[in-house]
Amino acid sequence: MKVIVPVKRVPDPYGRVRLNASGALDLADIKWVVNPFDEIALEEAVRMRERGAAVEIVAVSVGTAECEPILRTALAMGADRAVLIESAEGVGDSSTVARMLHAVIARELPDLVLMGKQAIDDDNGQVGGRVAARWGAPQATFASAIEVSTDGKSATITREVDSGRETLRVTLPAVITTDLRLNEPRYVALPAILRARSKPLDRIAAATLGEMPAARLSVVRMEAPESRRRGRRVGSVAELVSALRDEAKVI
Repeated sequence: MKVIVPVKRVPDPYGRVRLNASGALDLADIKWVVNPFDEIALEEAVRMRERGAAVEIVAVSVGTAECEPILRTALAMGADRAVLIESAEGVGDSSTVARMLHAVIARELPDLVLMGKQAIDDDNGQVGGRVAARWGAPQATFASAIEVSTDGKSATITREVDSGRETLRVTLPAVITTDLRLNEPRYVALPAILRARSKPLDRIAAATLGEMPAARLSVVRMEAPESRRRGRRVGSVAELVSALRDEAKVI
């Protein structure tokens, strides 16, 4: 069974992101990590193998050479090999990324694409659905539990919905996106990091995957949020209502 796990390079969610004087992202002090939801997907693929299934795990990322450390981290977490789709323009929008991933899927012919439900930098959550649509494969989103059948032909997915829990069964190949409650990724020990250096990391030029349309989404500008105002105690309900109406303008 072959499992492809797309991984994205994102800023550390526990770090502080700043803008420079020109309004662009200040890259000087940013620590880059694997998107946390993609870590969960990768951990689940590793656990499938640990439960006895014969699983080959392929980590795939789209971007510049700066994504290589992220793929090495994925290899240290348990991926067998990695593929970097080299794109000089960087990641691009969700449609372009889905096209590139689908081109690799068409080459690799996996049984399962397991990926995070969204990336924490843009929170679009569109790539999984776009990949499934291009692949013509079923999809199950926001999985909090995954069980692959013993014959490897289907998977049962539990997902949380507003009214409780929903159980789905999809035939493989399929795309499954993962939620936070699926698992907790393991700590990567030093021996695993050292072994990852010898695992294969292939590079594919995006230009070799066919003609890609120009990105239809671009960042116009970024603005830092306003500093939070200090709270104050009001003397009456009337003063509170007045502050909410005239100052906060929420009523």
